[in-house]
Amino acid sequence: MELFMVLCVFGLVFLFLLWKLVWKQRRDQKCYILDYELFQPSDDRKVDTEFCGEIIMRNKSLGLQEYRFLLRAIVGSGIGEETYAPRNILSGFEEHPTLKDSISEMEEFFYDTLDKLFAKSRISPKEIDVLVVNISMLSVAPSLSSRVINRYKMREDVKVYNLTGMGCSASLISIDIVQGIFKTMKNVFAVVVTSESLAPNWYSGNNKSMILTNCLFRSGGCSILLTNKPTLRHRAMLELKCLVRTHLGAIDEAFECCMQVEDEQGRNGFHLSKHLPKSATRAFIENLKTLAPKVLPIRELLRYVIVSRFRKRSKENSLRNGGKAIVNFKTGIDHFCVHTGGKAVIDGVGRSLGLTQHDLEPSRMTLHRYGNTSASSLWYVLGYMEAKKRLKKGDRVMMISFGAGFKCNSCLWVVVRDLEGENAWKDCIEHYPPKNMVNPFMEKYGWINEEDPFCL
Repeated sequence: MELFMVLCVFGLVFLFLLWKLVWKQRRDQKCYILDYELFQPSDDRKVDTEFCGEIIMRNKSLGLQEYRFLLRAIVGSGIGEETYAPRNILSGFEEHPTLKDSISEMEEFFYDTLDKLFAKSRISPKEIDVLVVNISMLSVAPSLSSRVINRYKMREDVKVYNLTGMGCSASLISIDIVQGIFKTMKNVFAVVVTSESLAPNWYSGNNKSMILTNCLFRSGGCSILLTNKPTLRHRAMLELKCLVRTHLGAIDEAFECCMQVEDEQGRNGFHLSKHLPKSATRAFIENLKTLAPKVLPIRELLRYVIVSRFRKRSKENSLRNGGKAIVNFKTGIDHFCVHTGGKAVIDGVGRSLGLTQHDLEPSRMTLHRYGNTSASSLWYVLGYMEAKKRLKKGDRVMMISFGAGFKCNSCLWVVVRDLEGENAWKDCIEHYPPKNMVNPFMEKYGWINEEDPFCL
């Protein structure tokens, strides 16, 4: 009997130590955002309605049909008058950008956001263990990440990742890389630098599938400081709960729907095919299939299964309701950061998830104020929520992004503390959302429509 009691005690102690070891290991694998800094270009880089029209008009390769197509696109884009463009575009040198133009655009963003991030967080650049830089459309030697290391004199053993070609969903890929490193290393600081290079990638031809990107993409960027140090949890803003990546590159139609190509005249540009909406929808659905069980409560998953089976058995209900049960993602998520790829992207995701105007307001306002800033757009949406003081302790925030390849990436963050910090929105947040959402492009170019007898 005494031997049995001793074995039981040893067994309990062993289980306790095992549990403590597993719990400590999981605790050390957490991924926290300590701070982030949004890029706010200077006012001399703003492009208003008048100047947007001038940029379109100075492209001598465009005919009347292309002019009208571009103006119609910008009228319906949802973009306002305070977005930003690279300096070479403003100066009229978009057709012959230099390497200096490209690097200057990136360095202006790097130094502005990283200087502020290190100063605000009180973390020295020499404390950084991991650096991930993602700029999809620019690859130089030495790499952009090397330029950051040289500028801030980081340590020789810093782990460096320089991503190109990952498109608008690259920032979540960068976060995934950091999360993977956090699972194998303890007490680590990581910095993710995310933006896009527009200076050398302005399309100056007349191919309709390629000139559309000129209307949507704008300058922006974000630098993010992350850690897995348990002792810094009280300082953290957000904790990563899960991240899901979906890639449809094996499907030719999806692979070719967003692609950097040359037109018949040899001009570089970014081609958007007619299959883009279909590919985006398919990637989105596949991504949600994996994400839903990770973020939704069991009761919602059970409800979905029961309703789905009921509708399959009831032909009348199936016809009346479209044959599909709808998952209510709002049962497990409080806020949605939808990629600002365009008005149609925001509307489509909103319909699919059953989101309200209040849910979509941060994405719509980000598109209006900053345009599509590629991989950094999600962080401007997050910044809007923070500036509006929407993010409270315990809230769950979902990010959804799309990118060439074709990819759909999503993740779920939990707010660690009430967020009320200042960011790039601080000077204009009180004016958003506008009481009267006036479209300046509609006022100036709204006469251009399909019914216009001169429209070819």
